[in-house]
Amino acid sequence: MSPSPNRIDPAKPITVAGVSANFERDPLIRPFGFKGGYMSEIWQTAALLESSSGRRGIGLGSQGVLWSDAQVFAAHSESGGNALMYAMTERALQQIKGQTFTHPVELLEAIRHDVYAHGKKITEHPGLRETFALNALVAVDNAAWLLYAAENGLTTFDELIPAAYRPALAHRHTKIASIPLMAYGIPVEEISGAVQQGYFFMKIKIGQPGTQAEMLEKDKARLTAIHAAIGGARTPYTANGRLPYYFDANGRYESKEALERLLDHARAIGAFEQIALIEEPFPEELEIDISDLPVRIAADESAHTDRDALRRIEMGYKAIALKPIAKTLSMTLKIAQIAHERGVPCFCADLTVNPILVEWNKQVAARLAPFPGLGLGLVETNGHQNYRDWETMRTYLPAPTAHWTRPEAGVFNLDPDFYNRSGGILLPSAHYEEMFSKVRFG
Repeated sequence: MSPSPNRIDPAKPITVAGVSANFERDPLIRPFGFKGGYMSEIWQTAALLESSSGRRGIGLGSQGVLWSDAQVFAAHSESGGNALMYAMTERALQQIKGQTFTHPVELLEAIRHDVYAHGKKITEHPGLRETFALNALVAVDNAAWLLYAAENGLTTFDELIPAAYRPALAHRHTKIASIPLMAYGIPVEEISGAVQQGYFFMKIKIGQPGTQAEMLEKDKARLTAIHAAIGGARTPYTANGRLPYYFDANGRYESKEALERLLDHARAIGAFEQIALIEEPFPEELEIDISDLPVRIAADESAHTDRDALRRIEMGYKAIALKPIAKTLSMTLKIAQIAHERGVPCFCADLTVNPILVEWNKQVAARLAPFPGLGLGLVETNGHQNYRDWETMRTYLPAPTAHWTRPEAGVFNLDPDFYNRSGGILLPSAHYEEMFSKVRFG
């Protein structure tokens, strides 16, 4: 298992004297559909922690109700589901107020079980997925990391990483692939257009609506069309020069046999060798050994915690999608270390988060070992494809004009300035600070 909190680097005790929270509702360009539902907006939450010394940490979160628990999303209005998750963020803050902690990892462990139990109660859903609680805790956890940095005089992300977790984050890539998301409704022409722009590692949704038979036929047709359009394209980033295919099924395949039929079709059309990754093909509760499948299967939402990630690795999963922007940085460090110790590659996936959280994701992706078959790390970011006001949201970045905030020809170019400034995540954002400018304690 990953290191316990008592192996975390020693630090000064921090007493939380005051807490606050707020949120903004950011509309999407079009309804964003997956897992049988459609989102029209995403709530951006902000959590404030102020220490007894007067220092502050303001952390952000992007709520993914549909992703983290589709049953909660289906049982409530869209705003209702978001309100329930936000209530769990508030619960966490109230638990922290007046408490003393020495490290964010320790703090998360102290509160997450209570927040999860509270979530089961207010959603009236005893089977609530633990990821729902972790998603609610992202803003709080980030605020704790920023306060921890301020209190201990830490100015870079490298300084933040506890020694026990550094082996998993020991690399410093000069380039990481920017992964766009191609949902069911994205025309193949747009996928071809993305390739022409330089994108070479794209996340393509499969597991389309309908019965299992209908889904399979739709997915086979989609794969055929995509391969016909981009199968011959070339990239300098793979060993064989061909584009890698990354498919995300969001748990829609109910049996190995159904997935094997899709793989048989891929062989028949000459696409099989280009399948680099299939993410979460099966429902989480389908705990079956998949070590005999001839493709790399990645765990995403089923790897809620480090214990869950270990269980998936034991079942034959050969990659882990890390989500510090959806499961907290504290939990992600544990998951990354578990995977590193077992030789399982990781990459960073998106939750359609805001631009500042993209930079948090990039801090982890930039330090992971190169993904097999590539000489660089991977980070998904699809906010630019989905938020109506993405360019306005970009102005909230502490360093909005820095070249490393935008991909170029499908990659983020990371130079010493990116590492020296830690992607700007430790710097204040005027927009989010203004949200709490009138908040005073004591």
